Amino acid sequence: MKFLKNNFWTIASWVFVLTLIAADSFADNTIMDTAATKAANVFQKVKIITFIVGGFGLVGIAYQAIIGKVKWGWFAGLAVGLALLAAAGAIVDYATGAGVHGQFADSFNADGSATSVPGPMIKR
Repeated sequence: MKFLKNNFWTIASWVFVLTLIAADSFADNTIMDTAATKAANVFQKVKIITFIVGGFGLVGIAYQAIIGKVKWGWFAGLAVGLALLAAAGAIVDYATGAGVHGQFADSFNADGSATSVPGPMIKR
C-alpha cells in the first residue's frame, strides 16, 4: 500500500501516456491534428459570436457618439477591432504558411461575398 501511495502520480502519468499512445495508434489523425481542427472550429464559432455582439455594440456606440455621449474614438476603436478580428484568420494562415485555403481563413470568400456560417473543415 505504501508503494501505491508514494508512486500514485507516477503510475497515473504512465497510464495516461500509454493510453494516448494506444489511442493514437488506432486513430486516423494524430492528436495534434485533432487539436488543431478543434481550435480552428472554436476560433470560427467565437468569431461569429463576437461579430454579433460587436455589431450591436457598434450600433449603440455610433448612436451615443452622434448624440455626443461618447467620443468618436471609441466608435473607431471598436470598428477597427472588428476589422482586425475579421482579418485575424487570414493573418494566421499567412503567418503559418497555410496559404489562402487554410483552416482559419477570413470572413470573406475569394469572390468577395461574406461567409455566413463556416462549413466543415476540408484539408486542401
